[in-house]
Parts: sequence; structure tokens; C-alpha cells
Amino acid sequence: MTTSPPAAASPPTADPPPSSVPALEMRGITKRYPGVIANDHIDLDLRRGEIHALLGENGAGKTTLMNVLYGLATPDEGEILLDGKVVDIGGPSDAIARGISMVHQHFMLVPVLSVAENIVLGLETMANRVFLDLGEARRRIRDLAARFGFDIDPDAKVASLSVGQQQRVEILKALYREARILVLDEPTAVLTPQETEEIFVLLRRLAENGRSIVFISHKLYEVLEIADRITVIRRGRVVGERAPKETSEDELAELMVGREVQLTVDRGVSDPGAVTLEVDALRVTDDRGHPAVREVSLQVRAGEILGIAGVAGNGQDELVEAIVGLRSVAGGRVTLKGKDITGASPRHIHDSQVAYVPADRHRFGLILSFPITDNLVLNRYCDAPFARGIIRNDEAVLAEAKDNIAEYDIRTPSATAPVATLSGGNQQKLVVAREFDRDLALLVLDQPTRGLDVGSIEFIHRQVIAKRNAGTAVLLVSAELDEVLEMSDRISVMYRGELVATVDGRTADKNEVGLLMATGGKAKPDAEWTQPIDRGATT
Repeated sequence: MTTSPPAAASPPTADPPPSSVPALEMRGITKRYPGVIANDHIDLDLRRGEIHALLGENGAGKTTLMNVLYGLATPDEGEILLDGKVVDIGGPSDAIARGISMVHQHFMLVPVLSVAENIVLGLETMANRVFLDLGEARRRIRDLAARFGFDIDPDAKVASLSVGQQQRVEILKALYREARILVLDEPTAVLTPQETEEIFVLLRRLAENGRSIVFISHKLYEVLEIADRITVIRRGRVVGERAPKETSEDELAELMVGREVQLTVDRGVSDPGAVTLEVDALRVTDDRGHPAVREVSLQVRAGEILGIAGVAGNGQDELVEAIVGLRSVAGGRVTLKGKDITGASPRHIHDSQVAYVPADRHRFGLILSFPITDNLVLNRYCDAPFARGIIRNDEAVLAEAKDNIAEYDIRTPSATAPVATLSGGNQQKLVVAREFDRDLALLVLDQPTRGLDVGSIEFIHRQVIAKRNAGTAVLLVSAELDEVLEMSDRISVMYRGELVATVDGRTADKNEVGLLMATGGKAKPDAEWTQPIDRGATT
């Protein structure tokens, strides 16, 4: 039995639709959830060969709108038109069959499978009842790759690819399914500047070839560079549409948030004190037992921010997990204010005035089925005023939750709503609110603004600077190079488990740091290294 990729849905007539007819129209899309209107009569259209950027705060309704398009949510009102004809999209398979594909921020790839196996997954061609026929798939993949300028080996294992190459595999997977409309959710979130520019070249080539692209991003300068049109959504409604040449980052940020936003926080002048955190020749393995951190040594002083720049998957997560007690140490030592905490429990480290914002909030930061109230006191539930002995003080817990919801603008219909009902960005704000709300000696931040909008990023950056100015030592790990450059007093670059360079944060050159992130300054990569898939939580 042989199957072939589904053909994109087309009008019954053989004549192509007029060029004036949009490839996609979403008219009056309304989606309600208990206590909130996620989409409030939204109109959006997408022309052929257009890159249309979609901007909005966390919880603004972008994801819900795209879930409606992709068949993951059913609108309460409104209609969707493809090539001028009303369609009913019953699910993702229906969307794919109609030529719509969605590339998620966190890749849906199986690391141990090859590029070809990942691309045909769910759409396999069988040589017989037992064996796959990958020969034809490889040929099609090579043809597509050559056509759009990819440099991808169909037989390469996904685990061996860089993050930028994995992004290309996701796009190639959509093209293999004959997608005419691509939705890209934060496609540059974990890429180096060089990889981002390569992806932009690819997206322009796809648009020139007639593909229509919805580009979702929080990086305003990228949107201005790549988009043909920009639509801004705020609190479930479209509040503006702009041409990139007629707007600016400041105007877009104000449209998104509803107020003036300071895009770059003034970090001021740091006044480093005594060494708070010292890591000496640290060695850590990943979940598969492979070396993830190789003889890393660093110091973070009170009143300074040390930024760790690096492409996701180069050992940063394992480094911070070892520092905060969530991962065993294979060798080396970690000291906090002169005391050895190597291998100490997370509770002991937390009680030593250490806070941790994890990259994977679902795995380490939240209990999704628990209400917001409980999640905001997960590490303090037994302390006063939240408990009297073994008796919990529900009034104090609720009061704390209401204060944090207001201060950190956590969008929720209720303080007792399950955390699973929040958007990813609001889940992140909840973790930050809990961890920042006490006096600290050390603040460990791993991707602290991942998935956040410009207003939330501005707020969190201000809080980080305030902690530093109060004498807290801050270790900042981020795949967002701009964030590292804007916030850090010193920057160390991590590549394949090693710190390959340390530079002054105020004089660091973006392109040079980006090149170090991509190559480690080495002419030939280390053949023993296998780069894992980014484990960050979805947004």
C-alpha cells in the first residue's frame, strides 16, 4: 500500500483565483472562554506572497487566533475564507490538507530520527506492509531543499543538527506537505543573529515563490525588517495595522501595551562587591549521560550581572540546574559566599537566599493543575504568614496571590484559576513574581523573558536591575543575545559545554558574540558533542 502527501485543497474550478482575492481571510473571529473573550470580532487577511506579522502582548489573543486557523480551536462566531471561499477547518489534519501549516516555537522533532524520517512522520510511504520507502521521500526532500536554498542532509540525525538547522527542518516539513500558508510562531527565539538572517533570506524566498506567511514575534526590530504588513492585537481586538516603513518600534510597542514602553532599560553603573557565587572546574552530564558541562569555572560578584550567551542546548540548562541543586555534579565545586554547596538539596540552596527562574517552567517552576494561589507559595508554603505550624493560612495565601497578580500584571479571571489555563507568558510572569518576592544573595535566571511581550520584558528587566543594585549577584542565561547585551555587566559565551570567552558587557560587539555562540571560535567543531533539543516550555 502506498500513500502520498495530501494535495492542498483547491477551488473546484481549474482557473486560479484572482490575485486580488486574499489567500486567507478571517472575518469576525470571536472565541470565548470562561471569564475572558480571547478573540473579539477579529478581522485578518493574508495576501499571496506576503509576510504578515502578528504582534500582541501575552494573552492578547494571537495564539487563540492561530489555533482557530489551524483547527485547534472552534470559533464561537466568524468565518474563515481560503481563496475567497468559506471553509470549515475541523482540525489540524484538515488544515494541513488545505495547505495550512504551523511551525511552533519549540520544535516538534524526534531527536533520534533522521531528517527524512521526521519530515515524513505521519505521512509515510510504504515499500510494502512492513518497510518504509524512504527513497522517494529523500528525493523530494533534496529537491525541495535545493529549490529553496536549504543545506540539509536527509540522512542526518536531528540530534546532531544546530538549532538553526532544526528550524529549517520544521519549515521543510511544512513544504513537504505542500503548505501554501505558513504560520511561524517565534521562529527566531533561539537563533543566533547569523542564523536569524539566514532564516529571513529563506522566508523572503518562500514569499517570492508565492507562499503566504504569518510571522509571530516579540522582537520588534525583526518584524520591521521582515514583514510586509503588521497587525497589532491588544486584549482580543485588532488595535492597528501598519506598514513597516510607516511605523517604529516605539509606536508598535505602545500599540501592543497601550502605554509608552521603554524598550531598553538603563542598567546604570554596577558596583561589584565580594564574590557571591564561585564555580570551579564544574562537570555535569545531561539526561542521557553525555557530557553537558565541561570544566566550567566562573565567578559572580554581589551587585553585578554575569550573562551567559549561547545557542540553546549547549549546556546552559545543565549548568544552572547543577548550581541550584536540581542536577548531580560529576566533578568540580560550587560555593556560595564561601560555603561549599556542591550537591546540596534544592531546599537548602533556596533557604540560602538563592532564587531560580527555570527555562522549563512546566518541569521545574509550576504545578499546572494547582491554582495560582498555591503556585505562588510553592517554596514558602510552610513559612509565616502562609502557615501557622501545620495549619495553612488561606487568607494570607490569597492576599499574596492578589498582590502578585496586580504587581506583575498576570492575566487571569481569578486568583484560584488553575495555572494550566494561563497563557505561557502569564505562567512565566507567575514564576518570576514568586522568585523575586524576597531578599536574595543570588538570583539565577534561565531564559527569564522567554515568550514575554515588550511591556512584561521591560518590567522584569527593571526588577533584575533593582535586585543587582540592592547587592544581589545575578547569573543570567538567555538565548536572546539582545537581552544578554542589554543587561549584563560581563558576558561569558558558552559553546558545547565550555565557556569559550568572557567580554565586557558594555563594549561587547553583537556580531562577534553571535559568531562565538555559533562556532565557539573554533575552525572545526568537536565531533564528540551531540546538541540536544531545547527543553524550554511552550508559550
